[in-house]
Amino acid sequence: MEKVFVSWSGGKDCTLAAYKAMASGFKVGYLVNMATENGRKSWTHGLSSEVLKVQSRAMGIPLVQGQTTSETYEDTFVKILLDLKQKGVTAGVFGDIDVQAHRDWVERVCRKAGMTAHLPLWQKDQNGLLRDFIAAGFEAVVVNVKADLLGEEWLGRRIDSDFVRDINKLKGVTPCGEAGEYHTFVINGPFFKQRVEITETKKALKDGHRFLEILNCELKPR
Repeated sequence: MEKVFVSWSGGKDCTLAAYKAMASGFKVGYLVNMATENGRKSWTHGLSSEVLKVQSRAMGIPLVQGQTTSETYEDTFVKILLDLKQKGVTAGVFGDIDVQAHRDWVERVCRKAGMTAHLPLWQKDQNGLLRDFIAAGFEAVVVNVKADLLGEEWLGRRIDSDFVRDINKLKGVTPCGEAGEYHTFVINGPFFKQRVEITETKKALKDGHRFLEILNCELKPR
């Protein structure tokens, strides 16, 4: 069984990619997340590092976080992969769907570390991926939206059939938010050992994005 890492944001796409990789026989050994230089927030979704650690414990999969600036992001990522290679990791799993520049990047960093990149969601229909995510039993909430495309009322919405219906009514928004229109945080799913219960949040507007900041969360039985 090949041991892999998953490039981790905490959201639905990387989670579904991990799920599909597991179904294909891969063993997910680590989640790799990149945080800001002070280590407090993730680069991709703006989630707090502490919240991602709780999510990692819910799944029972170790989280490896790198602290970096935009200038050192790639070098830091490659260094993490080289360290994981020493622990028997031979490949990475990524949740990218159709942005070629993203695929080029993940293949490059994996190549630098002597690893293979797997993209199980690549070129799949986005509505089909959302349906797969929901049908598998995952639960996720919207935590970040582009303010010029989505209003505050989208923050905290569950990814369910109503969400799929409503997101498809909008112009300029891809169903999975592949262009960064929205981001999610997964709280439960088939390979979770416990569920994440969000107990305290606040909404904020910064740099053209609306955020649902998770101030507190805890683990509960599934």
